[in-house]
Amino acid sequence: MANASQTNIASPDDTGDITLKIQQVVQQARRASRQLATLSGAVRNNALVSIADGLLNHAEAILAANATDVEQARRDHLAAAMVSRLTLTPQKIQTMAHSIRQIAQQVDPVGQTIEASDRPNGLRVEKRRVPLGVIAIIYESRPNVTSDAAALCLKSANACILRGGKESLGTNLAIAKVIQEALGSSGMDAAAVQVLNTTDRAAVKALVTAQGAVDLVIPRGGESLIRAVVEQATVPVIKHYKGVCHIYIDKDADPEMAVKVAYSAKVDGCAVCNTTECILVHQEIAPRILPRLATLYRQAGVQMRADARSLGLLQDAKPAVESDWGQEFLDLIVAIKQVNSMDEAISHITQYGSQHTDAIITSNLAAAQKFVQQVDSASVMVNVSTRWADGYEYGLGAEIGISTDKLHARGPMGAADLCTYKFIVTGNGHIRV
Repeated sequence: MANASQTNIASPDDTGDITLKIQQVVQQARRASRQLATLSGAVRNNALVSIADGLLNHAEAILAANATDVEQARRDHLAAAMVSRLTLTPQKIQTMAHSIRQIAQQVDPVGQTIEASDRPNGLRVEKRRVPLGVIAIIYESRPNVTSDAAALCLKSANACILRGGKESLGTNLAIAKVIQEALGSSGMDAAAVQVLNTTDRAAVKALVTAQGAVDLVIPRGGESLIRAVVEQATVPVIKHYKGVCHIYIDKDADPEMAVKVAYSAKVDGCAVCNTTECILVHQEIAPRILPRLATLYRQAGVQMRADARSLGLLQDAKPAVESDWGQEFLDLIVAIKQVNSMDEAISHITQYGSQHTDAIITSNLAAAQKFVQQVDSASVMVNVSTRWADGYEYGLGAEIGISTDKLHARGPMGAADLCTYKFIVTGNGHIRV
C-alpha cells in the first residue's frame, strides 16, 4: 500500500519497452482490484471525500497546470471546441468536487442483491453485483474525466488505468497527484487509480490488448479515437460514440417552448456530445418556428445549414449537403430540415442518428408516446433539451461516459454500470443426481 507521501502515477518513457511497462501497470492494477474487492463501502467513500477535499485544497495548482495546457493547445491551433472542453475554472473544480461527494453519498452498488429466490428443493439463489475488476479509460480533452472516472471506479470497487490526451496531460497529472494522496491517506493501494504519463500510442495498443488483465476498455472522445480503439482491442469495449442528437418539433408543439428548447440545445454548450446537431420541423408548424429560431441563431452566431424547403424561412442559411445530416459539429453549426410527418422525422433519425439522445417537442400525448416507442436511442426526451442527457443530471453523481452501445450498459453510465454480477447459491448438503 501507499502512504500520502507516495505516488503511483504510471510513467512509461520513450527509452524503454512501452509494452513491458504497460504490463507492469496492468499487473499493479490487478493487484489493487483484489484489495478493493475486500474493502467496505465506508472505506471507499472516505477516500472519495478525501479526493473531493483535495481538489478544492489544490485548486490553484490544478488551474496553473491547466493554464499551461490551454496555452499550448492554442499555440497548436486546436479547435475551439476542444479548447473549451480542456479549460478548467474554479467553478468547474467545485463542480468536480461536488460530483465526487454525490457519488460518495450514493448507495454502494457492490454486493447489492439484484434478485433472489428460494427454490422448491431448498436452494437459495441470489444474484449479486460485483466489480468488473480493471477498467481502462482512454479519453481526450476534458480533465474532469480524470476525477469522474476515478471516483466512479472507486465507488464500484474497480481499479482503473486512465490515459488522457496529450493536450490535457499536465492537468491530468495534477489531478492524479490529488487522487494519489487521497488513496494513500485512506490506506488504499495507490495502484487503484493510475494515470499514464505518456502520449505514446503504443501504450493504448498495449492496454486494449491486455486480455485477462484488463476487463473493460471505455474510449471517450472523437470518432477517430473510438474507431482506433475498437479496431485494435481484444479486450471488451463499451463505445461512447459521437452524439448526433436531434430535436423533432411536432405539428402540435407549443411554438414558444419549441423555439426556446431548440435554441438552448444548440447554443448553451455546443461543444459537448449532448448538444443538438439537427432540428427537424413538421411542415405545418415550420412557418411559425423557423423565422423566429433563425433570428435567435443569427444573434448567437450559429451557422444554419438547411434543406431547400427551409431556406426561404431562414435568412442567411446555407444549403445543406448530404454530409451535414449525421454530422457531429460540436460547434455553433446546426442542420435544419422540414419533414412531412413524424414518420419521416423518425426515419431521418434512424438513418442519421447515433442512438445517443433525441427529443420531441409536442403537446400531443399520442405523438410523444409514438416517438418514445420508435426512436431507438439511449435517451429519448419529451419536451426537454437533449442537453439534459447527463449522468450528473440523472442523479448518478457523474458519468463514466454516455454509452451508445446496448451491451452491457446504455446511456449515461454510473457506478452500478461498472459492475457485473455473480450468482450465490446456498444449500444444506444438496447434491444433484
